[in-house]
Amino acid sequence: MTRIVLATRNHHKAVELRYFLRDLDVEILCLDEIPEEIELKEEGTTFSENALQKARIVHQRTHLPALADDSGLEVFYLNGAPGVFSARYAGEPTDDAANNAKLLAEMRGVPPRRRGAQFRSVLALVADGFEEVTEGACTGRLGESPHGMNGFGYDPVFLPDGFNRTYAQLSADEKNRISHRSKSFAKMREVLRRRFAIG
Repeated sequence: MTRIVLATRNHHKAVELRYFLRDLDVEILCLDEIPEEIELKEEGTTFSENALQKARIVHQRTHLPALADDSGLEVFYLNGAPGVFSARYAGEPTDDAANNAKLLAEMRGVPPRRRGAQFRSVLALVADGFEEVTEGACTGRLGESPHGMNGFGYDPVFLPDGFNRTYAQLSADEKNRISHRSKSFAKMREVLRRRFAIG
């Protein structure tokens, strides 16, 4: 059975990543299950650069195929911010509530028609002599205050197109049907099947 290491320590993200791989004949390992301490770096200026950097580090240290996600929220009014700085938008240590508060403060008074945004996910798979990247996005708009208890990150302030509820008000199944990560994973599943001949 193919073993794949998820290059993340984010518990919420790991749960979603495992969900999207649940019916493939692969063994999924998280960094917490690797005895060696591995320091992940995100020094790129794009989601693709960050995802590849994380996957390369994990593959080099474990010699196993590594799968990394880098994702975030892009607000069109703010020229794509917070973007690659989504997790640490309000500074270190990372804090979801502080990030949301900062973003909503910056968008205060901006009319609904100009509150467009998208979540974007880039997945990078790195194995011996092989690298591939897939991408997915979910468009929507920013609300004016947080709503909902599900999800993480900016989920309480993002209303996906076609819904009058935030990501955080959707059930896990509802979110996973439309999310940015589900779209990037739909493409990555085909890469995994082709590369490792798994079903």
